[in-house]
Amino acid sequence: MALLYSPTNSKTRRLAQYFPGEDLTSPFAMVGFSLPAGWSCPHAEICLSKADPSTGKITDSPQVEFRCWAASLEARLPNIRANYWSNFDELRAMKTVNEMTDSLLEPLPASTRVCRVHVHGDFYNQTYFNAWLEVARQRPSTLFYAYTKSLPYWVERLGEIPENLELNASLGGVHDGLIRKHGLKSAQVVMHPDAAENLGLPIDTDEWYAALGQVNFALLLNGTQPAGSPAGKALSFLRAKKIHTGFGKAKVESDGKRVP
Repeated sequence: MALLYSPTNSKTRRLAQYFPGEDLTSPFAMVGFSLPAGWSCPHAEICLSKADPSTGKITDSPQVEFRCWAASLEARLPNIRANYWSNFDELRAMKTVNEMTDSLLEPLPASTRVCRVHVHGDFYNQTYFNAWLEVARQRPSTLFYAYTKSLPYWVERLGEIPENLELNASLGGVHDGLIRKHGLKSAQVVMHPDAAENLGLPIDTDEWYAALGQVNFALLLNGTQPAGSPAGKALSFLRAKKIHTGFGKAKVESDGKRVP
């Protein structure tokens, strides 16, 4: 069975405004690739949540400070859950970088300009991470980007990341110390805009900082959070105040550069 790519979500589609003169309206001009959230995230910690593959029931790890939005989505949508498990099962049956690379390349549309690697999920071992490096090398006209807590795999290949693969270290994993040690570009989830301001971080509302920017940035809490939890209360506040949690519209100049 072929691996499955999907037209990506509305937040990633906002990136189209930063490619002036290019038509990215076709369904597979911008795509995402996903694996089951949590189950494929061996280095996650404060957001480690999993949806049961059969029932969709969510299980949060004891260290969870906020529930993974992707796991919450999988809990509600069994077809999505099944597709991501199909990808995961196919890949875990493969043993080599070449086998994984070929399997990832074959269904990737030739027209794809932007690919978010792991709308759900993460790099689950070094071989799989290395395969994505090779995919990017073989598709130089496609911009790939990813958030990841699998920092040991990245550090193992420092200096070998293709220019068209933009990686973002996602704070809140078990290897956060590698971020400062190696100067990795990072993203941090915050529960209020004031927290980002206090950290001196811009808030990414349309994936510009993730895919095209070169500085550390913040993301506002999103998804479905347990009722009564600190994260649940924070999300209720954001919604009550109508504060955008990830879908604000950024301005662009005529050349497609982002206006801060």
